[in-house]
Amino acid sequence: MSKEVPEQQVDTDNTITFQAEVQQLLNLVIHSLYSDKEVFLRELISNASDACDRLRFESLTNEAMRETDEDSAIHIEVDKKGKKIVISDNGIGMSKDEVVQNIGTIARSGTKRFVESLSGEQSEDARLIGQFGVGFYSAFMVAEKVELQTRRAGEPPQSGVRWESDGVNGYTIDDETIENCGTTITLTLRKEAKEYLELYAVRNIIKKYSDHVSIPVEIRDKPKKKETGEWETANAASALWTRAKKDISEDEYDNFYKSLTFDIETPLARTHTRVEGKMEYSALLYVPLKVSPWDSYNPDRRKGIKLYVRRVYIMDDTENLMPGYLRFVRGVIDSDDLPLNVSREFLQKNKQVERIRNGLVKKILNELKRMAQKDAEKYETFWQEFGRIFKEGLTEDTANKDTLAGLLRFASTKGDGDKQSVSLQDYVDRIAEKQDSIYYITADSYGSAIGSPHLEVFRKHDVEVLLLTDAVDEWVVMHLTEFFDKPLKSIAKGDLTLDWLDEQETVSGSEISDEKVETLVSKLKTSLEGRAEDVRVTARLTDSPACLVSTTEYELSRHMTRILKASGQNAPDAKSILEINPDHPLIQNLLDHDDSVDDWAHVLFDQATLSEGAPLEKPSDYVRRVNTLLAGSIAEQQSVIITP
Repeated sequence: MSKEVPEQQVDTDNTITFQAEVQQLLNLVIHSLYSDKEVFLRELISNASDACDRLRFESLTNEAMRETDEDSAIHIEVDKKGKKIVISDNGIGMSKDEVVQNIGTIARSGTKRFVESLSGEQSEDARLIGQFGVGFYSAFMVAEKVELQTRRAGEPPQSGVRWESDGVNGYTIDDETIENCGTTITLTLRKEAKEYLELYAVRNIIKKYSDHVSIPVEIRDKPKKKETGEWETANAASALWTRAKKDISEDEYDNFYKSLTFDIETPLARTHTRVEGKMEYSALLYVPLKVSPWDSYNPDRRKGIKLYVRRVYIMDDTENLMPGYLRFVRGVIDSDDLPLNVSREFLQKNKQVERIRNGLVKKILNELKRMAQKDAEKYETFWQEFGRIFKEGLTEDTANKDTLAGLLRFASTKGDGDKQSVSLQDYVDRIAEKQDSIYYITADSYGSAIGSPHLEVFRKHDVEVLLLTDAVDEWVVMHLTEFFDKPLKSIAKGDLTLDWLDEQETVSGSEISDEKVETLVSKLKTSLEGRAEDVRVTARLTDSPACLVSTTEYELSRHMTRILKASGQNAPDAKSILEINPDHPLIQNLLDHDDSVDDWAHVLFDQATLSEGAPLEKPSDYVRRVNTLLAGSIAEQQSVIITP
């Protein structure tokens, strides 16, 4: 971890002024981020629990970290007279550098990205807060001043640190001698937060949000002079995932998810399982209601599954515990068999970890399958949020290919507009008896797909076509070549035959008997040499004069080529065939008046390119040719008008 800290302004009274984006974030946290301010206690207890877990783990390999034989514990003391709440733990603590990095600048470089992610929608913004390590700052929702005293385990008492802030003007940080490792946070509450000075209120909040925390959370009122206050354990202090499902309420499941993920939304689905036998492990996994932008746009950021070994927290690692297309899944896995000194390298190579992963993937897919069958509306919500990510599974999870295929959803010419709601099973169920293929078209957008001239003959005969508009769809159809013995076939590639139709209509480059058409095709080929691989007549068009198709069914599509080039990869130029509709008035006119055939050839090619939603290589040439043809047409019309 880098110890560089962004430059900060130090005032004359030794107060370090918050950076602008930090101040903006604090203002949001204090005034509007959470509708329910009581969650501040959940955030601080969660941080304390993590600190205790980290100490337990690190002390397994470093005895110097274990300074005492005391069990891990979190203490919360309420001082009604002093209007203070004190939360302390005997966890790993922090060094001065860590305080500056993690507290002083709010998760370092993540702060700016967090602020840029804010949408102005409270529910959306609140979902992001935990992803940047800023849960600590929720304390300022109820506190007018926050004091933090901490010392890292294994370091001398004089290495302690004291941090203090009012959440407005900045913060101070000083050295302090602290005998015991761990962290103590003292909140001086605002007047409007006095309800949290009642012990019963604190007890209820802990029961609601932190009952599952495996470390005892003990509470008491601050004892008066000459009195010894008794500590009361306020939580069940048992890992939720180890309990029987019948003993866990819906609220407990939901509150555990929220404390685990910092998400304010109730999850969309969950699976809770306990496996016994040759392998023993428990897992409690959730599908969130909404996708995180980091899951969507940064597949390399793979955290969200916490790994425990015999209730000892080891690491947060989704990459080795869940395939990439399920990177949005959140939860915990607790193994009784893995060694405590697990490393990421171990996870990558261990067969037992692979078996756990495979088993849990099947559990999640079965839950999604059940949702799709029993609650279509909920599954539609899932697909809208996670569909693009989920489709990646076709390229990386061959073992579950059939299950994944059944869960895919697409837009369709017989669907509900641009909504991806049609399954491959839906398509097959309403397919014509003699239809031998599942037809699809790929495009940059729904508008380009639904407006494609390639659809014209399919509309004429009421044949359904899937409209694939996500970039990942190109890879999907490369890996999913058939469904229920029906091959998936692009309507923009190679020869297209629809000989299963009652009319026995063939759409291909057949021989041309009309001498004029042959002559025109020959001239178009000459004009487009170097641009078009071939020019031929087609019956796939009914309303458009021309379209472009790939030369063979197995060649990269023009759309795929554009995607590869846009991502910086070297891709061969797509070979295209210009197909013309001899029944179109424009082509009919060229058959009799082909003086401008060279300009028309390039205009037809460019128009066919634009109809795909693709950019032109030389738009200025296109504009020049169109202007030339328009000028010639106008001159011809004027000549006809003035001729007696």
